[in-house]
Formats: sequence, structure tokens, C-alpha cells
Amino acid sequence: MSPETTNVQLGGGLTVSPLGFGGMALTPVYGEVDPAESLKTLHHAVDAGISFLDTADIYGAGDNEELIAKLLKDRRDEVQLATKFGIVGNPRDGYTDVRGDAAYVTQAAEASLRRLGTDFIDLYYMHRRDLRVPIVETVEAMAELVRAGKVRHLGLSEVTAEELKEANAVHPISAVQSEWSIWSRDVERNVVPTAAELGVGFVPYSPLGRGFLTGTVSADQLGENDFRHRIPRFADGALDSNQAVVAAVRAVAAELSESTGRDATPAQVALAWLFAQGRRLQLSVVPIPGTRKPHRIDENLGALSLELSAAQLDVLDGAAYAVVGSRSADPTWVSQGRE
Repeated sequence: MSPETTNVQLGGGLTVSPLGFGGMALTPVYGEVDPAESLKTLHHAVDAGISFLDTADIYGAGDNEELIAKLLKDRRDEVQLATKFGIVGNPRDGYTDVRGDAAYVTQAAEASLRRLGTDFIDLYYMHRRDLRVPIVETVEAMAELVRAGKVRHLGLSEVTAEELKEANAVHPISAVQSEWSIWSRDVERNVVPTAAELGVGFVPYSPLGRGFLTGTVSADQLGENDFRHRIPRFADGALDSNQAVVAAVRAVAAELSESTGRDATPAQVALAWLFAQGRRLQLSVVPIPGTRKPHRIDENLGALSLELSAAQLDVLDGAAYAVVGSRSADPTWVSQGRE
């Protein structure tokens, strides 16, 4: 990370690197992984200046937290650690439930702390909303973890604007995490403005469209066990139609490369668009792209010094209208279906 790059403050005084790292890619959701190579990738991310690491207890049924624990063993003071609770089951077999009851919050936190080998979690997210439990009950239990010193800050994932307001009235929320990218903009209608109003930071997951916006994904490249087969916009017909979105991103990357004399990639353009959105919508935005390859981390960091013109932003904004298919097979699984 370049020396002029400054850290970003999310809500509640939580300060993190301006780009984070999403750990889900280091579990077998997009295909098989090599744990040794995954650990090298994590170390490279921290070496490069990425201090904000994101995981969840469901990733690899706890394996991802145990992988990150190996890095934390010697580098805990270099990292702001986020993990999540609430989704029950094994991703390979399908999720079985969502739980937000107070007893489960405590149980899940203790299990994550054990797997991570740490005394505290910097940012603890409710991964998904348990609609059977009032959100205030879940957040009250999370707040107890803060008072006990086991958690420093609280976050919510895929909540509606009203759910965010209810939760923030119980305890300050430092960050909302939801899918947000050039081709997933539904959060801009309600959740993003509410986060800006409350001073809550925003952490976009899948900021590269689960790899699609990099221009490297096609239907014939997805392995049999690839999680993306379950997502409507990755269905064969939709994926072909959605190449129009990639074409817009590629066009801006090519224009930037020509005008600046430096190679700008589609991934960098997609991330630079999110940073620009944060400025336009007046809230702190820290994307968490994941990758298995160290050189992709370096590529992603290049987005921090990329400036998009007003005309380029117009092109990328317009690309959202070309998207075919929902970002989730079950819209109620994400905020989009409950707004």
C-alpha cells in the first residue's frame, strides 16, 4: 500500500485499512483450495498493508477462522479482525437455519474466539437476520459481548434501513456489510442513505461481482461445485447477457490505460467506482474483495490511486441497467427482498 494512503474510519471510531480482505474465497465455495497457499495469501495481504480481515464462522464450517488464527498467532496487533455469526450449517451441504437468539449469539462468539485463538474480535457482525427474533434482542446480546471485552465493535450484514435504525438505537453500529458493486446497487435506495445519516461505515462484500466484473468469468469456467451456480445472474443465459456490464467496465479500463499511461484493470475500475460512490453518497466505504492469488491483492490495491472522471462514472452507473438476474436465489435472504 502506498505511503500516502490513509486509513479509514468506520462508525464508532473503528479505524481500518482503506481496502479489506474477504476470507470466504479461501474456502472451497468457488472450488478447491490449498490451505498452505491460502495462508501465504493472507500474509501477503497484511504485508501489503491490508489490515482489515473479514471472515465468518460459516466459511468452511469454521475452517476459515482456524486458517486466519495461524496468521493472528504472530500478527494479531497488525490486524483489525471481523467475523460473523448467525448462519447455521455447512456451506457444502446447504445452510440449515439462521439464528439470532441471545443464547446462540453468546455460544457463537465463544466458538469463534476459540477457533481464532484471540481474546477479542474487533468487529462482530450479525451475518443474517433471524426474522423470528426481534433485532433488538440479537443486538442486546451482541452488546453484552462488548461490555465483557470480547468484542470491540458491532456490525450488521444484509439488513434493511429500518433494521439498522432499530439496532443502532440499542448499541452503536460501526459497519453494515452488504453486497454492493456496479451490478448490485439495490442498497443505495435505503440502506446506504441511512448508514450515512447515522455515521455507520459501509463494507461492500463481493465488490467485484463474485469475480464477474473482472472480465475473467464465463459459464464454462465455473466448476461443478462452484457456489455461483446457485445465483440467478450466473445462470447460463443471464451470464451471457450480463457480459454487457463487463464490456462497460472494460471500456473504462481501456480508456484510463490510454489516458494515464498505466495499465488499469477492470477490477481496479470496479473498486474505484465504489470509492467514488462513498464520496458521492458521503459515507466511509471499505470494500473487501477476496482472492486466492497474492498478485490480485496488489492489483486491487492499485484502485486506491485510480481517479474516475464524471463521464466514466456515468458509463459505469448506466451499466447497472443492463443486469439480468437477481443477486440472490432468495431475495429475502438479503436486504433487497425485505425493503
